[in-house]
Amino acid sequence: MNFDSRIDAPADHGGDGARNPLLEVDDEDRRSKRWLIVSAVAGVLAMIAVWFMVHKGDGAAEAEKGKEQAPVITVVTPGRATIAGQITGTGTLAARRELPVGIPGEGGQVVRVLVEPGQWVGQGQVLAVIDRSVQAQQQVSQSAQIQVARANADLAQANYDRALKLVGKGFISKADVDRLRATRDGAVAQVRVAGAQLGVLQAQSRRLNVVAPAAGLVLERRVEPGQVVSAGSGVLFRLAKGGEMELMTQLSEVDLANIGQGVTAEVTPVGSARSFSGQIWQIAPVIDPASRQGTARIALAYSPELRPGGFATAVIKSGSVVAPMLPESAILSDAQGSYVFVIDKDNKAQRRPIKTGMVTDNGIAISEGLSGDERVVMRAGGFLQPGETVQPRAAGK
Repeated sequence: MNFDSRIDAPADHGGDGARNPLLEVDDEDRRSKRWLIVSAVAGVLAMIAVWFMVHKGDGAAEAEKGKEQAPVITVVTPGRATIAGQITGTGTLAARRELPVGIPGEGGQVVRVLVEPGQWVGQGQVLAVIDRSVQAQQQVSQSAQIQVARANADLAQANYDRALKLVGKGFISKADVDRLRATRDGAVAQVRVAGAQLGVLQAQSRRLNVVAPAAGLVLERRVEPGQVVSAGSGVLFRLAKGGEMELMTQLSEVDLANIGQGVTAEVTPVGSARSFSGQIWQIAPVIDPASRQGTARIALAYSPELRPGGFATAVIKSGSVVAPMLPESAILSDAQGSYVFVIDKDNKAQRRPIKTGMVTDNGIAISEGLSGDERVVMRAGGFLQPGETVQPRAAGK
């Protein structure tokens, strides 16, 4: 028996004949697949959107976290101020005009010393007395020689007067008269010679007194009663003329160029809280080639706190400038020179090269590199890197 295995389905043309059930199933499958693909694409897009949203939030959080971790830096805006120039120096106190006093004469044994260190004396005042017993006897002897010379002069004058009366009567020749006149003149000259010798002895005796050459303050006494002194004994007393003192301070070439005679200074001795006003009265005309420094001498009025030989500090005024001023902690330096860190509008640290000027107790003047309106890192600049983000905080807050 033969069977035909074909399935004859009439074509659906124009609605004539029956529909093919196999074809209908295939269309439904294709529509289902399309919906699955669309759903899958939509799911992927949704996941991508969610991923971006999540990571965007993470980035913002990271940025916020980074901001919170930025170091807090103290900044200062220096502005511009008038800065009084000051030069600081140190040196030794001394008498402005020191007078060494010694023995002007032949010397001898000291009998009395009449002054002590720290005592004021006047010009010509006797400081010490030297034994003059021998000189006194010499003066007595010379006074007697003067009397003898005067007696001889009187006798010569009398003989000459008598000769003048007799020459007219022919008893004495004119030659005898001339001889008697010469004798009279010689005797008178002997009187003057003896008087001059007495004056020499008196002057030598006066020179045995050690006297002050000028009024001033006795700084040192190096002689005692009983001591034998002579011209080779050296200095016996040291005086400060008028009691005036001075400070001799060593300054650099640059500092010396910025000062002149008459510039005021404040001098503070070591161990004293008091300062004394003075003026520069002399600047060394030469510079020490080894140290590259010169001496400035500051005149000071007398005060018991100003002791010669003591150490003192001087602050000298040297004009003024208008410039920004920063504390020393804000200024850094390396091989390229001095610099500071400036915080820009984005709160990033930027290196700024500068040049420093005057140094005062309140800070350091900036001569170049800053206008005064910048936010300058006050301290800890050595721990920053150029371009680093910071959290600036104004000083004092």
